[in-house]
Amino acid sequence: MNYSVYLYILVMAVVTYLIRMLPVTLFRKEIKNRFVRSALYYMPYACLACMTVPAIWHSTASIVSGIAGLVVALIAAFLNRSMVTVALLSCGAVFVTERILELV
Repeated sequence: MNYSVYLYILVMAVVTYLIRMLPVTLFRKEIKNRFVRSALYYMPYACLACMTVPAIWHSTASIVSGIAGLVVALIAAFLNRSMVTVALLSCGAVFVTERILELV
Protein backbone atom coordinates (compact mmCIF):
# COMPACT_ATOMS: atom_id res chain seq x y z
CA MET A 1 0.00 0.00 0.00
CA ASN A 2 1.32 3.43 -0.94
CA TYR A 3 1.26 5.68 2.12
CA SER A 4 2.72 8.75 0.41
CA VAL A 5 -0.77 10.09 -0.40
CA TYR A 6 -1.69 9.97 3.28
CA LEU A 7 1.58 11.67 4.14
CA TYR A 8 0.84 14.46 1.63
CA ILE A 9 -2.63 14.97 3.10
CA LEU A 10 -1.27 15.01 6.64
CA VAL A 11 1.46 17.52 5.78
CA MET A 12 -1.02 19.78 3.96
CA ALA A 13 -3.41 19.66 6.93
CA VAL A 14 -0.67 20.46 9.45
CA VAL A 15 0.78 23.29 7.36
CA THR A 16 -2.64 24.82 6.73
CA TYR A 17 -3.59 24.53 10.41
CA LEU A 18 -0.31 26.02 11.65
CA ILE A 19 -0.54 28.95 9.27
CA ARG A 20 -4.03 29.75 10.51
CA MET A 21 -3.29 29.06 14.18
CA LEU A 22 0.12 30.69 14.70
CA PRO A 23 -0.91 34.30 14.01
CA VAL A 24 -3.81 33.96 16.44
CA THR A 25 -1.58 32.65 19.22
CA LEU A 26 1.49 34.81 18.58
CA PHE A 27 -0.12 38.17 17.86
CA ARG A 28 -2.70 39.42 20.33
CA LYS A 29 -3.30 42.75 18.57
CA GLU A 30 -4.82 43.11 15.12
CA ILE A 31 -2.23 42.99 12.32
CA LYS A 32 -2.43 46.25 10.39
CA ASN A 33 0.49 45.86 8.00
CA ARG A 34 -0.93 45.23 4.53
CA PHE A 35 2.05 43.16 3.41
CA VAL A 36 1.91 40.82 6.41
CA ARG A 37 -1.86 40.43 6.09
CA SER A 38 -1.53 39.64 2.40
CA ALA A 39 1.24 37.11 3.02
CA LEU A 40 -0.80 35.36 5.71
CA TYR A 41 -3.85 35.27 3.45
CA TYR A 42 -2.07 33.67 0.49
CA MET A 43 0.28 31.34 2.41
CA PRO A 44 -2.04 28.27 2.53
CA TYR A 45 -2.61 28.49 -1.23
CA ALA A 46 1.11 28.75 -1.90
CA CYS A 47 1.92 25.77 0.34
CA LEU A 48 -0.75 23.62 -1.24
CA ALA A 49 0.43 24.58 -4.72
CA CYS A 50 4.03 23.70 -3.83
CA MET A 51 2.94 20.22 -2.80
CA THR A 52 0.43 19.69 -5.63
CA VAL A 53 2.33 20.88 -8.71
CA PRO A 54 5.14 18.27 -8.48
CA ALA A 55 2.49 15.57 -8.24
CA ILE A 56 1.05 16.78 -11.55
CA TRP A 57 4.29 15.93 -13.35
CA HIS A 58 4.72 12.50 -11.75
CA SER A 59 1.15 11.17 -11.47
CA THR A 60 0.64 10.56 -15.19
CA ALA A 61 2.40 8.23 -17.60
CA SER A 62 3.74 11.18 -19.58
CA ILE A 63 4.64 14.73 -18.65
CA VAL A 64 2.77 15.85 -21.79
CA SER A 65 -0.54 14.59 -20.39
CA GLY A 66 0.20 16.26 -17.05
CA ILE A 67 0.80 19.57 -18.79
CA ALA A 68 -2.39 19.12 -20.83
CA GLY A 69 -4.40 18.56 -17.65
CA LEU A 70 -2.78 21.56 -15.96
CA VAL A 71 -3.49 23.85 -18.92
CA VAL A 72 -7.13 22.75 -19.10
CA ALA A 73 -7.51 23.22 -15.33
CA LEU A 74 -6.01 26.71 -15.48
CA ILE A 75 -8.28 27.75 -18.35
CA ALA A 76 -11.39 26.35 -16.64
CA ALA A 77 -10.46 28.03 -13.35
CA PHE A 78 -9.81 31.31 -15.15
CA LEU A 79 -13.31 31.05 -16.64
CA ASN A 80 -14.71 30.76 -13.07
CA ARG A 81 -15.89 27.15 -13.34
CA SER A 82 -16.62 25.21 -10.17
CA MET A 83 -13.93 23.08 -8.55
CA VAL A 84 -15.68 19.86 -9.56
CA THR A 85 -15.91 21.03 -13.17
CA VAL A 86 -12.22 22.00 -13.20
CA ALA A 87 -11.24 18.60 -11.77
CA LEU A 88 -13.41 16.67 -14.23
CA LEU A 89 -12.19 18.65 -17.23
CA SER A 90 -8.54 18.27 -16.29
CA CYS A 91 -8.95 14.52 -15.65
CA GLY A 92 -10.67 14.23 -19.02
CA ALA A 93 -7.84 16.08 -20.71
CA VAL A 94 -5.27 13.76 -19.14
CA PHE A 95 -7.29 10.70 -20.16
CA VAL A 96 -7.68 11.83 -23.78
CA THR A 97 -4.02 12.89 -24.02
CA GLU A 98 -2.88 9.50 -22.65
CA ARG A 99 -5.01 7.68 -25.24
CA ILE A 100 -3.64 9.84 -28.06
CA LEU A 101 -0.07 9.23 -26.88
CA GLU A 102 -0.72 5.46 -26.89
CA LEU A 103 -1.63 5.66 -30.57
CA VAL A 104 1.48 7.64 -31.53
